[in-house]
Amino acid sequence: MSVVPALAAVALVLAATVILAVMGVRLSRTTGDFFVASRSVRPVWNASAISGEYLSAGTFLGLAGLVLLVGSDGFWFPIGYAAGYLLLLLFVAAPLRRSGAYTIPDFIEARLESRAVRRLTSLLVLVIGWLYIVPQLHGASLTLQVVANVPSWVGAVVVAVVVSGVVAAGGMRAITVVQAMQYWVKLLALAIPVVVILIALSGRQPSPEAVLAFPVHLGPSATDPYSTASLMIALLLGTIGLPHVLVRFYTSPDGGSARRTTVLVVAMIGFFYAVSGTLGLIARVAASDLAEARIADTVVLALPARVLPEPIATVVTAIVVAGAFAAFLATSSGLVVSLAGVISQDMFDGSVRSFRLSAVLCVIAPLCVALVTGPEALVSSVGTVFLMAATSLTPVILLGVWWRRLTARGAITGMLVGALIVAGSLAASTWLGSSASLLVQPAAWAIPLVTGVIVLVSRLDRRGAPLRTERYLTRLHLPERSEEAG
Repeated sequence: MSVVPALAAVALVLAATVILAVMGVRLSRTTGDFFVASRSVRPVWNASAISGEYLSAGTFLGLAGLVLLVGSDGFWFPIGYAAGYLLLLLFVAAPLRRSGAYTIPDFIEARLESRAVRRLTSLLVLVIGWLYIVPQLHGASLTLQVVANVPSWVGAVVVAVVVSGVVAAGGMRAITVVQAMQYWVKLLALAIPVVVILIALSGRQPSPEAVLAFPVHLGPSATDPYSTASLMIALLLGTIGLPHVLVRFYTSPDGGSARRTTVLVVAMIGFFYAVSGTLGLIARVAASDLAEARIADTVVLALPARVLPEPIATVVTAIVVAGAFAAFLATSSGLVVSLAGVISQDMFDGSVRSFRLSAVLCVIAPLCVALVTGPEALVSSVGTVFLMAATSLTPVILLGVWWRRLTARGAITGMLVGALIVAGSLAASTWLGSSASLLVQPAAWAIPLVTGVIVLVSRLDRRGAPLRTERYLTRLHLPERSEEAG
């Protein structure tokens, strides 16, 4: 199969990204443009951009690979991802928009009136963002290796350079246009192969057991009820703590717009997950020999050549590659713009110039990690990010929005306990494997524990909550019409 169409598809996506970003630069003038697109992004456009950045390498490549490995139970991941947005809709979307913040550390500092808790929040945001960027760079390396047999570092470097340049040039306003385009590219890049491959396989009659059942070699751990439930909790609550997701709600004109955006996002990502999961089910029929953990993430790229004749296979593969790079670029740019806002405000003066410098600086660490490590299972890598967000940031954000007695000391203690639990979980998964499910998947007990620690320390804190807490919470929960009337 010729590699020219695939490389041309990558070049086309990169070119479209740069061109749209340059067009967006013309609209980026103020600090508000760079940080939150001047809070002027309408629901449909914002929902497309959020969906574009949320559907990452773990979804585009990893979900189909996971379904190939474990059958129907692989759909727990997209259910968790999508349902997490329902929690955002119910509990935090509108209040965060009304907070007037630019970043998560902005919100936490304003709520608790503490520089110390802001610094810790910023550190956790950076760690979570870096952990999430690494799988995107791994996915880019893996894709170019599979379709063009280029050195593994090429894909990671290309994505890092393009993303840092686009974000530095135009900030949030520029990448909003880019990410919205990239969502539709990703959707079509999987929907077209699904339709074409289903037509090609229309004469085959696979057994339902072959499509949905677990492969025997995965063993009983794959169906451990505790691990599944704990994973779902991490995915549901982890969405609330993802920095690149929350910053998007600051770009909405008002709280009602933020809620409408969230409803649209649930529909958009739900449809995408259905398409991606369908490719995994097709692969169980047409490419079951790829059901090995180390190569399952390549099944989306390999499937067209297994089923379709030339030159149709080459064209469809090129379409898939274009969508894959759109996924890497969209998620990475969302992460970089959220991290650049944090670095710019916490380490520099919060100006446009410092934002641009921060956009370049914040890709260096994940790029270095990606270059010295190999791509593991992409879905598992992303799952670790959700666990980190769910245990360290989500309890503080929820309590900050809904509980008036939260204190800075309680928040700091809870975030530290959550981060330590995740570090212990990673160590346990390295040394003990999947046998110690309580340690490998700790969300079910860790999140209640962290929440309890925050509540206990806050209640024992003699300083108490900030004096202006009641006024600030009223601002978070007061509908915009009432604000305007007052």
